[in-house]
Amino acid sequence: MKIAIIGVGNMGAGLARLLTGAGSDVIIGHRDPAKAVAFAAELGAGIEAGGVAAVVKLADIVILALPYGAIAETLKEAGNLKGKVLIDISNPVTADFSGLVVGHSSSAAEEIQALAPEATVVKAFNTIFAPLLPAEGRNGKALQVFIAGDDEKAKHAVSDLVKSIGFEPVNAGPLSNARFIEPIGEMNIHFGFFLGKGPTVAPAWVQV
Repeated sequence: MKIAIIGVGNMGAGLARLLTGAGSDVIIGHRDPAKAVAFAAELGAGIEAGGVAAVVKLADIVILALPYGAIAETLKEAGNLKGKVLIDISNPVTADFSGLVVGHSSSAAEEIQALAPEATVVKAFNTIFAPLLPAEGRNGKALQVFIAGDDEKAKHAVSDLVKSIGFEPVNAGPLSNARFIEPIGEMNIHFGFFLGKGPTVAPAWVQV
């Protein structure tokens, strides 16, 4: 199974390093193919890279490691998305982090699904800060990744991906539950950057 990661920011780069380290078949994409190629070279020999349409065509799973505001334009360049699993990791926050630009009656994940109806969108990773992606950043703790989606096969594939890089997948129900998960992501940003916790906190759903 080939995994395309679109974006080479902190989250995209961190996920790429984790997945390649775990032996996954990863390909790097960017709207500027040169940026994708440069980062792929950092990862090591043999890592494919290119523009958005080129890598999406080759992939089974596409991780949209992008700010929510950049996703619509990126999807326009993606070409045929039929049968692709799109993992949305975004939090649709305002520029000042005071609220959500999409929320409560919809979600970023649902809006992306509407833009890409032939694909299957799964929400994941939006509550994990980039510094927590490397195993050494987690101090031996099993952090949860909430996974929401309407297709059980796709959610299972994403759960396997999550487990392969040392996180605990949590089935968070249908894609519409991203309406609840995304505000949790925003609250985590507030804990991390406005309430003094730093970017090394993550929410957990605990059975008692």
